[in-house]
Amino acid sequence: MLGGTTEASRLAKTLAEQGFEAVFSYAGRTDAPVAQPLPTRIGGFGGINGLVDYLKREGVSHVIDATHPFAAQMSANAVAACATAGVPLCAFERAPWAAQEGDRWTHVPDLAGAVAALPQAPARVFLAIGKQHLAEFAAAPQHHYLLRLVDPPEGALPLPDAKAVIARGPFDIQGDTELLRSETITHIVAKNAGGAGAEAKLIAARSLDLPVILIDRPMVPAREIRATLEGVMGWLADHGATPRGV
Repeated sequence: MLGGTTEASRLAKTLAEQGFEAVFSYAGRTDAPVAQPLPTRIGGFGGINGLVDYLKREGVSHVIDATHPFAAQMSANAVAACATAGVPLCAFERAPWAAQEGDRWTHVPDLAGAVAALPQAPARVFLAIGKQHLAEFAAAPQHHYLLRLVDPPEGALPLPDAKAVIARGPFDIQGDTELLRSETITHIVAKNAGGAGAEAKLIAARSLDLPVILIDRPMVPAREIRATLEGVMGWLADHGATPRGV
């Protein structure tokens, strides 16, 4: 399993409880990943060829891609590697968020679009995009940025006016509402990751009538997708996966 999401942790628990032989793979983006009830590896594979070699060497019979919806390169590599190795692949992918009445969303295709969508006048921006692409927003240095990161930043932040809050989700509506109010946030930038774990900020923004710049998901090559734990377990059964000893 290619993991790193709440859904991946739920699936790992189910696989372990039912006695499946499985390995949980983290990309290594965080310093202290959540412990899993399965054998765990951390780090990349070395591109498509490296993943093909791993699948063959370890005798992997099925692959579940439960990475973040924005981990497009890893997902694309998984599609290509599984096709080459002849291993069935299923993505465990939560549905994207959909706007509701009262939402003030601006959809943009990528990070550059998000930077361009910010106002010219100085604003107080909750930048809820993780740590990897913060430097993109240095192109709009007039804003104050509030960051929420899983790990403390290593060294100086790449933004001239920024504050980091260290926290790991899931987050709740009351907490995010208080955060937006206390930091006098005027705009939110977020990735359309979907799921309940990070949706609180959008519900809080709706209640506070704040504009949200929402980055749409990147394109990934076609693959089978299941949106629920039950759907993934059904896919495994349909493709001949059984627990140990069965």
